[in-house]
Amino acid sequence: MPGIFAKGGRLAPINRCTCQRFSDNWHLGDKMQYTDDKLVNKVILITGGAGFIGSSLAFYFQENHPAAKVVVVDIFRGVKTLSNGNLKSFGHYKNLVGFKGEVLYGDINEAALMEQLFKNYRFDYIFHQAAISDTTALEQDLMIQTNVNAFKRLLDIAVSHKAGMIYASSGAVYGNAPSPQKVGNELPQNVYGFSKLMMDNIAKEYIEKNKEMHLVGLRYFNVYGSREFFKNKTASMVVQLGHQILSGKAPRLFEGSDKILRDFIYIEDVIQANIRAMHPAKNGIFNVGTGKARSFQDIANILQKELHTNYGNEFIKNPFIGQYQFFTQADISPTVKALDYHPRFELEDGIEAYIPEIKRLFQDEVAR
Repeated sequence: MPGIFAKGGRLAPINRCTCQRFSDNWHLGDKMQYTDDKLVNKVILITGGAGFIGSSLAFYFQENHPAAKVVVVDIFRGVKTLSNGNLKSFGHYKNLVGFKGEVLYGDINEAALMEQLFKNYRFDYIFHQAAISDTTALEQDLMIQTNVNAFKRLLDIAVSHKAGMIYASSGAVYGNAPSPQKVGNELPQNVYGFSKLMMDNIAKEYIEKNKEMHLVGLRYFNVYGSREFFKNKTASMVVQLGHQILSGKAPRLFEGSDKILRDFIYIEDVIQANIRAMHPAKNGIFNVGTGKARSFQDIANILQKELHTNYGNEFIKNPFIGQYQFFTQADISPTVKALDYHPRFELEDGIEAYIPEIKRLFQDEVAR
């Protein structure tokens, strides 16, 4: 079996999860509408809308709810970098090519943008995806300013507009907390995870003080899929390893990658969670994953199988020990109950659906 080998040439088992399928007529790659609400004349704000998840949401609404008005706000990418060398912002216009809604440039840290959003619009829903999301960033001041302070200002707009707020939290809040990770058992190991936990704490206060408010936080686990490419080094290992393999190289993994387990979730299931959160059974903070941990070795194996290669693996030492999660697995039982959320994509399914885009990106963005 080509491409299913672990270190030393041993066959590496692939652990399958049992993600729920909606019906026997479901086919891989089928697009789903996750709400019966047509959203006619509803005004929807997406912050970070030129990024990975934000742009995916923008196109979901365009394709499935064309009667809604979608406003995208993003700072877009520039030349500014963090001290680790990574770009400060990953928003890219190419993620929005074909989008027909309104696009605004703006920094959520700037009072002028908040004033514009408050005065010039009346939002029905706010999907807050904008953040400094680099888990290796060292700028604690910028992280708290962008992720925490700006979030509170957006919450105030939501309260004033009587808008539903769905925002991006993160599985990074758990750090090395025991798996399966459950809300209420957080132990962040980096400032990014800490900032997201502080956001969640603020959200709980707003839920308590504003009984009529619609507010849902979604703790994303390891998301992969289309429109992530422009995250550069912070893009998922699915696309990074895929491009290594397409370059004719063995996938480069940390030593012991068969034992480094994460809850990898395909972008379509993240979109499902966001749309389900528009009509929740209750407010709160919920995990968004598959509920099944898989290894980085599994990713490499599946990619080699899908790409019909057998390059083996290249193993390197892990330089991030101490700030690195070795086992994440979301407890999604509260999410299923509150949001009627049911992940559709096993890791094999997600990678299979993603392969054509991985190949296109390699041809158009990497190899040329």
